[in-house]
Amino acid sequence: MKRINKIAAARFFFVALSAALLLLGIFRGEAGIVFQKAARVCMECVGLG
Repeated sequence: MKRINKIAAARFFFVALSAALLLLGIFRGEAGIVFQKAARVCMECVGLG
């Protein structure tokens, strides 16, 4: 039973950590940069850029 609790605690920790890092990136404005780069790559793949 203790092993299941440790696994659940580790899952919660990593989910919380990933959510915190995601929010940090959003607040730093990195989401917009990622979307700009993704649009540029897509346009180049299609041949429009």
